[in-house]
Amino acid sequence: MPGPRIIAQRAAPLRQQVVEILRQDILDNIMHPGDRLLESTLCDRYGVSRTVIREALRQLESESLITMLPNRGPIVTILSARDIESLYEVRASLEGLAGALFARNAGAEQVGQLIKHLALMETTYLAGDLRTRGESKDEFYRILLSGGGNEVLSASLMGIHTRIGIFRHYAFLDSERVKVSMKELRGIVQSAAVDRDPAGARQLCEEHIRLAGALAVLEYQARVDPTTETALLS
Repeated sequence: MPGPRIIAQRAAPLRQQVVEILRQDILDNIMHPGDRLLESTLCDRYGVSRTVIREALRQLESESLITMLPNRGPIVTILSARDIESLYEVRASLEGLAGALFARNAGAEQVGQLIKHLALMETTYLAGDLRTRGESKDEFYRILLSGGGNEVLSASLMGIHTRIGIFRHYAFLDSERVKVSMKELRGIVQSAAVDRDPAGARQLCEEHIRLAGALAVLEYQARVDPTTETALLS
């Protein structure tokens, strides 16, 4: 377990502060898949009570970043290649629908927002850092989903994005993948916002996620000790 990271008091609830910093430690691979999360150690690390730690762990369990093992307690979630592929299969279908709905339903203001934001992403995403890449990609999806006008789809896709946060994080670290991703996003905007082609937008969105899914499996497996899961479950 890494050294202490005592949390400074601020306006946000203490539980939410712990959730944010523990989530980031997992995404940054400071805490590795399979690591046990002992309440006493986490209390010392973050300088908070067991009650706060338990609430934070429940939140991160709901995001699938933490798994509760019977008689062993919480660990950082370990995923198989098939687990990751399944998540990205669903994500591809949902994002394909998001692109198609935007092409079909978006108004002139939303089309303008998406085109303007794509231009901004040349700086914030293509030439940005980890933080700006994440924020600009989130805003891209916010506009895309808003233009589609389907709240059920928005909620479902945001849930998937939460579950795959660790893979998006890996992708934002890779400048070569970001270049490819930016090219794909330009194609999606052209099809969905300029050509207003639902079928084309769906296809490009799905292709964008299929490639991301294949890379996610490789990136994750490169960071996980293959003996960890066997040792934990034996």
